[in-house]
Amino acid sequence: MEKALQTMIDNMPEKTGKSLEQWKSILQSKDFSKHGEAVKYLKSEHQVTHGFANTIVTLSKENNDTADDLVTSQYKGKEGLFPIYEKLIATVKSFGNDVTITPKKTTVSIIRKRQFALIKPATKTRIDLGLKLKDTQITDRLENSGPFGTMCTHRVKLNSTAEVDEQLFNWLKEAHEKAE
Repeated sequence: MEKALQTMIDNMPEKTGKSLEQWKSILQSKDFSKHGEAVKYLKSEHQVTHGFANTIVTLSKENNDTADDLVTSQYKGKEGLFPIYEKLIATVKSFGNDVTITPKKTTVSIIRKRQFALIKPATKTRIDLGLKLKDTQITDRLENSGPFGTMCTHRVKLNSTAEVDEQLFNWLKEAHEKAE
């Protein structure tokens, strides 16, 4: 399990008032058809921050996939993209201990106080990296958010580890700094 995720789980009782197991019990007593509905419930009814709410809902899924299982499933049949994913994760981890990496079924959210990046294996040959860079110009490489909608403001299409370069590092760092 990712160290950051384990730290988040360990801090959950202090930060949210309940353990992960207690939150799972609460969610099992409800019948949410969508992930977002459960997140909204935790935020509005229990004042849980978005990062914790999202993690609680993700980890409360009945299949009990670990974070590693979720990532492995995302890259099944797309194994050639995994080195790009690993380089992106190493990059955001270099920003400090305030980064939380939250795998979901089809994406991996990168969160500081708010989500600032989203990694999605879009095709067998491309990862889409969503970034929250409010008030940043769109360029040929730094596109409109596309399929990410309001979750991100921009998207960068990545086909190789070489594209995780200084320019991308700077965009990720800027998104991280704006997510405080």
